[in-house]
Order: sequence, then structure tokens, then C-alpha cells
Amino acid sequence: MLAGAALITTAACGGGSATTAAEGGKPEVVAAFYPLQWLTEQVGGSDIQVSSLTAPGVEPHDLELGIQQVTAIKNAALTVYVKGVQPAVDDAVEPGTSFDAATAVKTIPAGEHADGHADEPADGHADEHADEHADGHADEHAEEGTEEHNHEVAYDPHLWLDPSRLATVATTLGERLAAADAPHAKAYQDRAAKTAATLGALDQELTKGLSTCETRTIVTAHEAFGYLADRYKLKQVGITLDPETEPSPTRISEVAKIAKAEGVTTIFTEALVSPKVAKVLASQVGAKTAVLDPLESKPSGDYLSAMRDNLKTLQTALGCKA
Repeated sequence: MLAGAALITTAACGGGSATTAAEGGKPEVVAAFYPLQWLTEQVGGSDIQVSSLTAPGVEPHDLELGIQQVTAIKNAALTVYVKGVQPAVDDAVEPGTSFDAATAVKTIPAGEHADGHADEPADGHADEHADEHADGHADEHAEEGTEEHNHEVAYDPHLWLDPSRLATVATTLGERLAAADAPHAKAYQDRAAKTAATLGALDQELTKGLSTCETRTIVTAHEAFGYLADRYKLKQVGITLDPETEPSPTRISEVAKIAKAEGVTTIFTEALVSPKVAKVLASQVGAKTAVLDPLESKPSGDYLSAMRDNLKTLQTALGCKA
């Protein structure tokens, strides 16, 4: 049971320390980075102690774990993560005390989401994930692929940018916590249902707000917005697949050609990624730049407010009618 697990408090930083804690005897649940921290706090409520491995302002893809953090993960009641985002976390988690959010939803292939079709099959990944969730073999969904964005996984892991998928993760997380901590099972399930409903309402806001737009093409610094594009029938054109990769002159020319042909007026940058390339591209096509938050780090508000800010940014850039 969770209540009997070791209690660890992990500093929210890439090289932070971990110290034992026993605040009210609450089990410690470690979240890999911000969206998962927010979700875990909503579902776990006052029955657990939640900490994050990734500090605000730190690119989660760059996270390196210290010995104390690895120990914290191994001793935590549960670690919530997405396989493929942070290789160090992937290597440190224990199958019996970790929850890979990607196992709860249908994923989309990395680099294959630029057509904007929301209902295309994801090459069977959902079925694979369901099997992995049942037997705990997370390695099975790290299939090798060409031009993979996320460290040995063939799917795009940025699933939190689709509130409807995140709602499914909330439900599954609630079930996981309830099964492990029976005395608080109903509280976990109730909070999970409430969180899923809140995310469902956000999903409807985005669906309505992006239903009628002059253009549906978004040009982004890197391809982090595949799930958002997939859900709301947008077309994502990423300058790069990986935020650490510099685009070639050929790629910049390709994206510029697409942007001009499709009437793109805004090139989207990210807070944690240098805007230099995006600004160069914007100057080439006569566009402006704006920040679209992939929510890989804690925003000024919370997940819900940041997603609503993204909606407003998209509506302005795409010429959407209210």
C-alpha cells in the first residue's frame, strides 16, 4: 500500500537533493515534470505528498539526475512520468512503483502529425500501451524508429497538450492510487473524476475556440504540439523535431515555403527554447513571433490557465472567430 511506502521529498531541480520526510505519514509521489505534477496534485489531493524532479525554468529533456534523486525515485511510493521525455528518469524508474502516462492513451507517431487529422490510427500504439500497462513491460513501447524525436520511442510523448488525453490519464492515475491505497480509494476516484471533468470542459473550450479559423497551420520551434494539432484539426509544421537540434538551411527554406504558401502570419517560439531561428524565419516570411507554451515547465499560473493562454494566442495568430 502507498501508506506503507518510504516517504521521500525530492527537491524540484535537476541536480537537487532528496531528504526523507514524514509529513503526516503521507506517501510521497514523484512527478517527472510540471504537467504530471499538476495532474498528480489534483488527483492525489491531501492524501499524498507530491514533488517534481524538474525545476521551473528547466528544460525537462535536459534533466540529469543526481544519486539522491535516483534514490528518491526508487524509494517513492509512485513515480509518474512519460517514457521518452527524460531518458534519465526512464532508466531510474522501477516497474512496480511507476506509472507511465503514455500507457493510458492512444499515442501518435513522432514526426507524423503534420497533416492535422485527428482520427488517424496511431499504428496500434494504444493496444501496445494497454498490454504494457497490464504486464509492466514498459520497454515494449520504446520501439526503434527513424528520425525519432524522443530518445528511443517511436511515438510523440507530448500527450499533456491534449486535455482529453490528459483526462484519461487522470482517470487511470486515480485507479492506480486507489488500488494501492484502499483507505483513500474513494477520495482518489472522486478527485480523478472531477479532474477529468475539468479537463473535458477545457477540451470543449479549445474545440469551440479553434473551430473557425482563417488558417489552420501552426509553425512551431519544435514539434511539441502534435497532440494539440491532432485533437483540434490543426496542421503542425515544426522547424525541428528536437529542441536541441539546429535546423539545416534546407529545412528552414522548406518551412518558409510552407509558411508563405499557407498564409502563416505567426511563427511560434517557446519560453525554454532560443527564439533566434524562429525570428530569422519570421523575418523571411514577413511574419511575427509569439510564444506558444508546450507546458514542459511550470507556467506563471497553472496548467488550465496556461492552456487557455495558448488558446488565446492561437486564436489571434490563426484568425479564429469567437
